[in-house]
Amino acid sequence: QVHVVESGGGLVQAGGSLRLSCAASGNSFSTLLMGWYRQAPGKPRELVATITRDASTNYADSVNYADSVKGRFTISRDNAKNTVLLQMNGLKPEGTAVYYCRTQALIWGDARPGDYWGQGTQVTVSS
Repeated sequence: QVHVVESGGGLVQAGGSLRLSCAASGNSFSTLLMGWYRQAPGKPRELVATITRDASTNYADSVNYADSVKGRFTISRDNAKNTVLLQMNGLKPEGTAVYYCRTQALIWGDARPGDYWGQGTQVTVSS
């Protein structure tokens, strides 16, 4: 199994910044996709940003952002440490949500990768 832990959430004023961090841990695995999703109360979970490194990307990092956060958020990863960061600038009240880290990881020896989720970290943006 792969364990995923997020940190860095909190309360911030509109226009401010936060940096979220996520670390995946376990034995003998490779991360393929790492990303951030968010869920506001009464709303479905939605993609924020992902960074993928697998055969489809020729093992280079490939990023994907929701249109709503492009130009304001930056996702990055440290492959050696199996961590992913989300730098959030220009935060808006609409960004208030629980932010979840998703890790798609292949445990060595398994035929297929699995999805592993963190417990979530609350981000609250006040106006």
